[in-house]
Amino acid sequence: MKKQVSIFFILFSFCLPEHVEGQTKVKDTVTRKAKITYNQNRNAVKFKPETPPLIPIAGAPKPSYSYLWEMGDGHYSKETEPKHVYKNKGTYNARLAVTNNYDNGKPPATRPKVVSITEISDEEVFTDIASIEAQNGLSIQKNCDPIPDQQMEVIVSYQNMENYVADGKLYLFYNEKQFKNDNFELVDFRTYSGEREVKENLVAAVNDLENSDSYLVSENALATAKKYKITTTEEDLDATLLDAYKTYKKATILEFDGVNPGETRNVFFTHKTTPEMIKDTSTTVTMRSIFVPNRSFKNHKVKNLEMEIVTSHDPNKMGSNGSFMNYRFVRFKRVNFKTRFQNNGEGPARMIRLETDIPDMFDKKTFQIEDMYPKCPICPKGEEPTTSCLDTIIKQKQIFFTFKNIYLPGSIQKNVKEIDSTKGFVKYSMKFNKDFHKTKTKSRTAIIFDKNEPIITNYATTRFLPGISIGAKTGYNLYPDLGNSKSYFVGATISPYKSYRYYWQVELLNSIHSFDNDITVNDTFLNGTNGVRQLQRTITVSNNNNVNLEVPLLARYNLNNFIGIGAGIQANINASEKQEEHTKIEYFESEKPDSIIIKTEENTVSNSESFTNFKAGLLFDLTIGAARIGPSFGARYVLNFEGNFNYIQLYGIWKF
Repeated sequence: MKKQVSIFFILFSFCLPEHVEGQTKVKDTVTRKAKITYNQNRNAVKFKPETPPLIPIAGAPKPSYSYLWEMGDGHYSKETEPKHVYKNKGTYNARLAVTNNYDNGKPPATRPKVVSITEISDEEVFTDIASIEAQNGLSIQKNCDPIPDQQMEVIVSYQNMENYVADGKLYLFYNEKQFKNDNFELVDFRTYSGEREVKENLVAAVNDLENSDSYLVSENALATAKKYKITTTEEDLDATLLDAYKTYKKATILEFDGVNPGETRNVFFTHKTTPEMIKDTSTTVTMRSIFVPNRSFKNHKVKNLEMEIVTSHDPNKMGSNGSFMNYRFVRFKRVNFKTRFQNNGEGPARMIRLETDIPDMFDKKTFQIEDMYPKCPICPKGEEPTTSCLDTIIKQKQIFFTFKNIYLPGSIQKNVKEIDSTKGFVKYSMKFNKDFHKTKTKSRTAIIFDKNEPIITNYATTRFLPGISIGAKTGYNLYPDLGNSKSYFVGATISPYKSYRYYWQVELLNSIHSFDNDITVNDTFLNGTNGVRQLQRTITVSNNNNVNLEVPLLARYNLNNFIGIGAGIQANINASEKQEEHTKIEYFESEKPDSIIIKTEENTVSNSESFTNFKAGLLFDLTIGAARIGPSFGARYVLNFEGNFNYIQLYGIWKF
């Protein structure tokens, strides 16, 4: 049998309670503490926790604690009262992380406990860390999901599956770039076998890899998103690292030397989740581990850990990876949903039914099961099964998953030591319907163990990123109060991409506008040289040629797929303004206007200015056509606060 080398990453986290249906979460300001106690017989130590009373939540299952013990020599245990045999004499710092399940208080804090081993007993047997060969030599597990501003424990295990002494390397990537803020902060790490941290210039590494031939060879492979939900063996290390560097902001990198076949090594890390961690419960965040067994070769293994952001540690919960989707590119994307459950009873569950909501935007015909536990085949149709199987019933707004003839132990069942054996899940995926809108969805699951009352999970949400839509716009402005007015414009718009109902829109329009002011006629009378009274008529005509900049800001609402309305404000300024004033003076033979004109004088004065005549006003808008994306026609009435400049705008627009 192959011997193994395992290194475990422990990231400490504690989880706060979340809102339960019909129950408001109590803000606990009291720090609760748990104490490590033990009984020692030479190098055999029996650990026992002393924990504060649990605070039940009305309507929730019975509260309980779960534990992760760090023995101080690289070993760990999830048992409530584990027994550990130390191999060598020495002083060890034992640590304990406590998670409170269905509890309305804060998680208990603990302090390390010093264990001194001065004698080694021949009667006690030291046990190596269990093999993970079945998981292809690399696994990641956690004791609970992350909570903003709390700590979290994750165990990353890897083993050397080669039969020679190895000098290897291990990467642990975290803080995904898709989130603006960091989700995790490294606090501390502890090594036991001479492991050392090394630094790499991530930016330089990405630039170097992008210019390398090996990256070009693997370009097609990287184009497909790799989930690494199971441990994957790869050969192109450069491409794998490039993909990881582009996905994550930070990495912890360890090197180890001289690891013999069968030698076990463990490294424990403490991470704290940041207060800025995205607080959208059911959002999935990930970490990624890359294990290089031999630094001289490119062969390596990759594994992702998926974690759902929660507000409390509830083993019965629902999540989705569709929290931040780009609406432009999700038409054929499969969205994953995962419902987790745990049997907290005193005995095994033989039947478990999950009644899960299905939002209308998803196509139930594309439904497929991705994974499950307990592992079992799909039940045969039309007959009552006699063996373990999973039955699925698709209804109009729900899907029922029923585990039949299974055995899922209870967490407080006698002789059950491995708490993970009491947990299960169903992971499934669906595509979107042909015509789906850009709306947020919420769904949850009712979990029924045998004939017990249902347990209602949290809501799993899906939502879309706003996106950006650029539009091109052109049209004509009608000024009914201006003489001989002609106004044409072109411009651009920016708004969220394909919003369903409400959205904002900003525009930048450039128009050319010419118009005439009212003609003024002024009559005066003169006394001629011969004493005859004469008429003098002065006619003044003004012509304006302007280049306008208009910046409208609208709140819009789509009534349906074809009609949209909007209202907003608009600022308008003349980028350039040219005014010509033409004056004509006519002298008549007599005082009568129908007499002969004996003399005419004409004069033209021009005046040019820039960025003058600022105007503001309200606007009201109507569009008919493709309301969300594509071409449409619109009409807009602009009510300027300055008189004589109200106008009607007729336009065509195409949004991309």
